[in-house]
Amino acid sequence: LRDELLAARKRGVEVYVLYDGVGSKHLPPSYTDSLRAAGIHVAAFVTNRELGVRFQINFRNHRKLVVVDGVEAFTGGLNAGDEYMGKSGRFGPWRDTHVRLRGPAILPLLLAFMEDWHYATGDVPPLPLHSPPTAGGSNVLSFASGPADDIEICPVIYLSAIRSAKHRIWIASPYFVPDTATRFALQHAALSGVDVRVLLPGMADHTLPWLSAYAYYPAMRLAGVRIYRLREGFMHQKVLLVDNHLAMVGSINFDHRSFFLNFEHAVLACD
Repeated sequence: LRDELLAARKRGVEVYVLYDGVGSKHLPPSYTDSLRAAGIHVAAFVTNRELGVRFQINFRNHRKLVVVDGVEAFTGGLNAGDEYMGKSGRFGPWRDTHVRLRGPAILPLLLAFMEDWHYATGDVPPLPLHSPPTAGGSNVLSFASGPADDIEICPVIYLSAIRSAKHRIWIASPYFVPDTATRFALQHAALSGVDVRVLLPGMADHTLPWLSAYAYYPAMRLAGVRIYRLREGFMHQKVLLVDNHLAMVGSINFDHRSFFLNFEHAVLACD
C-alpha cells in the first residue's frame, strides 16, 4: 500500500491519508515518515486533546473510505491491514464486504472526509465538491454519522429500516450489542413473523464485545430471532438486508459504540 501511494504521488496525484489513532496505534513512525517525505499529506485522527487525557478509546474515527478524483468512492468494512487480506495466522480467512460508488452518492462521503481532515489538521483539502454525473440507476443514500451530530443518525436509520420490513431482516456484524430500542424492534419484527437472522463470527477478535452478545441470546431466541456464527476464519462485514429491496453496507457494527460513540460511514441502496 505504501508503495502504491508513493507511486501515485510520483505521477502527480495529491494524496491524503487520515488514520485512526487508536486502531493504528502499532503503526511505526517510519511508515508515515516515508509518506510525508514524498509529499503525501498524512494525519492522525485523535480526540484526546484535553489536558491530562492521554488515551481516549471512545469517539474513534471508525470510517473506512477511499475517494478517487472526486468521481468514485469505496467504503465498507475493510481497513488497511494484512489481516484483512487473509494474511493473519491468528484469524485465517477474512470475510468482509465493501462497496464501490460512482455518481452523486459519493458527495456525503467526500464531505465527511473533508470535515475529518479539518478536525485533525485545521486545514481544508482542495478536493472537488462538484456533483459527479449519475453513473447508474440505483437509488443510494450515503451517510456519515458520529457523536458530534445533532441527531443520532445510526439508530434512526436502522430503526426505520427494521420497521419497514415485511418478510426478512438479515444482519451480519462482528459484534451484537444492540441498544434497547433496536433490540425491541428486532424482537417485535420476529414476533410479527418477519424472518430475522443475525450472523456473527465464531471466533473473537475482542473478547469483551464478543462475550457481551451472549447476554442478548435468550430474549432474541425467545422472540424467534435466529442467530448463527461463522465457523471458519473471522467475519468483519457490516451488512443489513431488508426484504428484497434494501441493503446497507458500511463500517457500522451492530453495537452501542458504532451507533453512538464512533464516527462511521454507510451506504443504503434501494434496488
